[in-house]
Amino acid sequence: MANTAQARKRSRQSIERNKHNSSLRSMFRTAIKRVIQAIKNADKISAEETFKKTVSIIDRIADKGIIHKNKASRHKSRLSSAIKNM
Repeated sequence: MANTAQARKRSRQSIERNKHNSSLRSMFRTAIKRVIQAIKNADKISAEETFKKTVSIIDRIADKGIIHKNKASRHKSRLSSAIKNM
C-alpha cells in the first residue's frame, strides 16, 4: 500500500491510465478482427474500406505508445497482403 501522498496519487493515475490503455488495445484488436472477418467473407470492397479505417486506428495507437511501431507495421503489412491475395 502507498504510504505517501505522491505514491497514492501515482497509484490512482496508474489505474486510470491502465483503463484508458486497455480500451485502446481493445479497439485495436476489434478493428483487426473486422478486417479479418471481411477477408474471410471474401468481400474485397468491404475489406479494403475496413482496412483504411483500421490503418488509422493502428497508427493512432502506435503514436501513443500503446503498441510498438514495428508491431503496428507488421499488422498493417499482413492485413494488406491478405487483402491483395484475395
